[in-house]
Amino acid sequence: MPVLPGAEPYRHEGGEVGVLLCHGFTGSPQSLRPWAEYLAERGLTVSLPLLPGHGTRWEDMQLTTWQDWYAEVDRALRELLARCERVFVFGLSMGGALALRLAAKHGDAVQGLVLVNPGNKVHGVAAHALPVVRHFVRTTNGIASDIAKEGVTEIGYDKVPLHAAHSLRRFFRTVDAELPQVTQPIVLLHSPGDHVVPPADSARILSRVSSTDVREILLEQSYHVATLDHDAERIFEESWAFVGRLAPDVVGEKGSTSGG
Repeated sequence: MPVLPGAEPYRHEGGEVGVLLCHGFTGSPQSLRPWAEYLAERGLTVSLPLLPGHGTRWEDMQLTTWQDWYAEVDRALRELLARCERVFVFGLSMGGALALRLAAKHGDAVQGLVLVNPGNKVHGVAAHALPVVRHFVRTTNGIASDIAKEGVTEIGYDKVPLHAAHSLRRFFRTVDAELPQVTQPIVLLHSPGDHVVPPADSARILSRVSSTDVREILLEQSYHVATLDHDAERIFEESWAFVGRLAPDVVGEKGSTSGG
């Protein structure tokens, strides 16, 4: 199936600092594209892959599992590690959970994490029925475009395929068990007005990781897809400052990286 216009993956060859960006469940790279371009303009090498089953039709996602989504970001991370001196991983929503698992599995190879409204659990009574219901009902209402800013929309599915949602629930459980293995510096930004992922998910993540260098930031003006919302610029600036703090020898004073 052809990729929806605007949902294409993004790649920029920059300097010796690389950033992998992971988009969310039923979403696409479009939700992180402005962030990726902001980092690319400052000389970073940037990879923003399209997760399998995403960016086309929800029927395609019905055939994929969390193992497929994780394999894609793992592949992209390995490419960056082969190319760059330092690599960071940033993620939105489920992309935050993908980033956390990469950090747990790759250890010191990942320099730091920036997580925006990261997911940790599929909530609601219906979540417990997923193992059975998914065999009788194919979809439920979509979760895309939870954005406060008027006139801005997210390219994502208008339906959630329940086979994929069941796999997402299993993935969140897997990542939750691995959180104590995460030791990297973290900036976690979350929106009190998020209608998709509750604040409890961020609190749970922060309580279970082993990281000691942690900064929590509230995004008061945004909903779930904060990377396209009123606080987008703050997210971009905070992430750039984070990279500059942890890789000062590679990031130049003028806002570019060596080899850029």
